[in-house]
Amino acid sequence: MGTIGSIISAIIGGAIIGGLARLAVPGKQQIGLAITIILGIVGSLIGYFIAGALGVDSTKGIDWIRLIISIAAAAGLVIAYVRFAGGRQIGR
Repeated sequence: MGTIGSIISAIIGGAIIGGLARLAVPGKQQIGLAITIILGIVGSLIGYFIAGALGVDSTKGIDWIRLIISIAAAAGLVIAYVRFAGGRQIGR
């Protein structure tokens, strides 16, 4: 896959991971689509790094463990962003 394909894959994956992370965090977050995608991409990268450190970075089929770790990392980033950016309170 070329550079353009990798960038498009990262954006689509980031949107999916970011969206799932926002669904996992209770309450309404005032976060735009671009921030959701960025937090999803960063969360995905963190998830891949942690999965590699745990030895579950290469499995056959859908890598559920890496996906769950990525969503959890992105959810943590969503929580941190909302708290530090002054958005709505989580859980209200």
